[in-house]
Amino acid sequence: MEQWQRVSLILCIFGFLKEFRPSEPFVFQFLTGPWHNVTVEQVVQDVFPIGTYSYVAQLVVVFLITDYFRYKPLIIVAGLAGTLVWSLFVWTSSLAALQILEVFYGTYMAADIAYWTYIYAKVDRRHYQKVTSHIRSATQAGRFLAATTSQTLIYFGITDYLGLNYISLGVQLATTVWAFMLPPVPASMYFHHREQPSEEEIELKSDNHQTQTQPSESTWQRATTLLWSHFRSAYSNFTIIRYSLWYSLAVCFYYQITSYVQALWSAIGGPDTVLWNGAVEAILTLMGSLVALLAGFVPQRFLKLHTTILGLSMIAILEGLGLLMATKTSNLTVSYVGYTLFGILHAFTITLVSSEIAKHISDDSFALIFGINTMVGLVSQTILTLAVVDNDGWFALDIRGQFTVYSYSFIAIGLLFTIFLVVELCRRRKPETKQPD
Repeated sequence: MEQWQRVSLILCIFGFLKEFRPSEPFVFQFLTGPWHNVTVEQVVQDVFPIGTYSYVAQLVVVFLITDYFRYKPLIIVAGLAGTLVWSLFVWTSSLAALQILEVFYGTYMAADIAYWTYIYAKVDRRHYQKVTSHIRSATQAGRFLAATTSQTLIYFGITDYLGLNYISLGVQLATTVWAFMLPPVPASMYFHHREQPSEEEIELKSDNHQTQTQPSESTWQRATTLLWSHFRSAYSNFTIIRYSLWYSLAVCFYYQITSYVQALWSAIGGPDTVLWNGAVEAILTLMGSLVALLAGFVPQRFLKLHTTILGLSMIAILEGLGLLMATKTSNLTVSYVGYTLFGILHAFTITLVSSEIAKHISDDSFALIFGINTMVGLVSQTILTLAVVDNDGWFALDIRGQFTVYSYSFIAIGLLFTIFLVVELCRRRKPETKQPD
């Protein structure tokens, strides 16, 4: 087995373990059950928003120190944070403890960037596609098996929601131990850049007109110069700006919706309804993986800029309609179907948009550009949370009101990209108009 294959295998096992959290599909039911002294309103308005604020506050710092400390320490931190989070889940019950838990959950989520950028520093660029595919498959498999396990255990009464959290805690401990097995990274993208770049890197930097740093520059000067060069090169391209806007908005609303959808289902189903949250998440994970795979086989002739923008605008409107169906119904099954439709469309478009962004940026800037786009999405989510969810926010809507806002927001995104399409078509027609002599 080659070195890159061994690294890929270790990363896949870590990703599988980290995503194997059978408590996730029923976290809202667990928090509002007899194990914690909090109400439904407190969970929605006073607990979950803390995780959003913590995530966005830590993401920028974590991104920079991840590169500086060369990835592995932050991957270990992710495992430790996960262990602490689920320890607090099972051994505390107060509102204050849950709010502290959400702070560390923000650490757990923010540190995940170290895992996804590790491969670009440890593995040669010619293996990026294969290793990325392996890791995404492993994480999806972990989510699918976790959701299936949780639904099976709950349906047959083998354990309760507390038992699911004990399983998640045990797996997070195993994840932390496994993180220590990752091989160290001698070089990183910015602060510990390789002194002797390959011929391919030199050619790539030349093609993108990137600023060459001098040997006499300090590590921080060199890192700052390279960061700014990658940032300027990417965001001076209006195509990347449009795709990045879509990516950031998709991240914003996807995280928001998946964080609060269990509260919506609880409101629709009532306290005595049999919930199939685990089964829905398992189906969505499986279908999402399939459509993400199909996104990689979309013919290039269909990926012209104007056709892609048209597709994104139509899909955004469909996502909004799916969410409206999930929100306005009084039938839990219909809500499940609407949410699943939204999730499948999201998996397809986020994969497609990610690949389109990657086509227009250098390999070395993957982590930076997607990190910035994610950060913009999380800042937007923070504003959204403050506006419609937080008890001390601007509107503090009930759960159906919140999802109504999310639904119409997707329709608005679709209309925005329709405007982008009109502008693009007008721009293409303009050179054809000849001025008289």
